[in-house]
Amino acid sequence: MIPANFDYESPSNLNEALDLLASREDAKILAGGHSLLPAMKLRLAQPATLIDLGRISGLNYIRESGNQIAIGALSTHADIAKSPLLLQASPLLALTATQIGDIQVRNRGTVGGSLAQAHPAADYPAAILALDAEIVARSRSGERVIPASKFFDGMFATALKADEILTEVRVPKTLGERVGYKKFHHPASGYAVVGVAARVKLAGTTIQDVWIAITGVADVAYRATGVEAALRGKGSSEVEAASAHAADGVDAIGDAFASAEYRKHLASVMVKRTLLEAIRG
Repeated sequence: MIPANFDYESPSNLNEALDLLASREDAKILAGGHSLLPAMKLRLAQPATLIDLGRISGLNYIRESGNQIAIGALSTHADIAKSPLLLQASPLLALTATQIGDIQVRNRGTVGGSLAQAHPAADYPAAILALDAEIVARSRSGERVIPASKFFDGMFATALKADEILTEVRVPKTLGERVGYKKFHHPASGYAVVGVAARVKLAGTTIQDVWIAITGVADVAYRATGVEAALRGKGSSEVEAASAHAADGVDAIGDAFASAEYRKHLASVMVKRTLLEAIRG
């Protein structure tokens, strides 16, 4: 499998990359390459120009920023999985990163590349939505911040404009909350047939607030608002009944491995397991 011909650019700084992106027709950004390059080999993607961000320094950080943790877009899954700061202050993204692909993928794939690709079965979108994270995008005209709830537009589609590069992800500190991410792995690809990210804020044994997001079921990750509404102010004994709402109103996808109905059922099962594990700490 050989990709179609393309031009290759390797800018040395972000401004140069933004200039190239604005001036080239049908250009694609290359970060870790674990999403884009396989698509190019299958000729599902045929960009005229690849703009490789690999030489740009300063986009692979994880640091405190007030009540948030700022994560550079070129931070790898391995960086995120082992970050002491994330593990202590906002562990959901780190827990999610440990379940992405294999060790080779985790050492090369990047958080920015994964989010910009918006694969319907990718792991990060569920965690990003459950965290109410923010996505920072840069263009030659400036910087804008996109709420996670408005970032994913559909299968392989995001709110990023053609001249923008995703540069940073900002997640809140979740000290005192219980979090969890569980997924049913596809045996061939490792992607999530269903993946569930959860945050739970407890007041004693009562669920004071809860955030649940699901990937793999629809053409885009989504918040399970029906489950959230059914659990606020309730105890853990209500988790099983509430989990039945995991796919309410969702147009589920189906394929040769898992039908739409199977995915809906599995979503309820995985929501229950993730929530109970998170509540137990």
